[in-house]
Amino acid sequence: MPLDESFKDFVLDQLGALDGVRAKRMFGGFGLYAHLRQGSSGQAGEVFFGIVSNDTLYLKTDERTRVRYVEAGMKPFQPSPKQTLKNYYEAPADVLENPEALLEWASEAIEVAAP
Repeated sequence: MPLDESFKDFVLDQLGALDGVRAKRMFGGFGLYAHLRQGSSGQAGEVFFGIVSNDTLYLKTDERTRVRYVEAGMKPFQPSPKQTLKNYYEAPADVLENPEALLEWASEAIEVAAP
């Protein structure tokens, strides 16, 4: 069954202000990658910061950033009934609908994913 790419395209459109964001098929959905410019840390390349699956966006979290996802009632990514990726949490609908808010949350996820 072909993947419905309309939600993925919506997310990429909402993230249009971020340079170098792309989607790659994975987990029966899409992985979101961001290009890192070489900064003071000397790191450059791509980081995996999000997942689009079943019309849901999940963003990379850590102990610090996960708090606001949990407080918003969001759940971690569960690619199968027996597997949960606790570092990727669902983005709230109100964040998805607000490009400025989504850019903030996605930028934070990129920061978490960066080495």
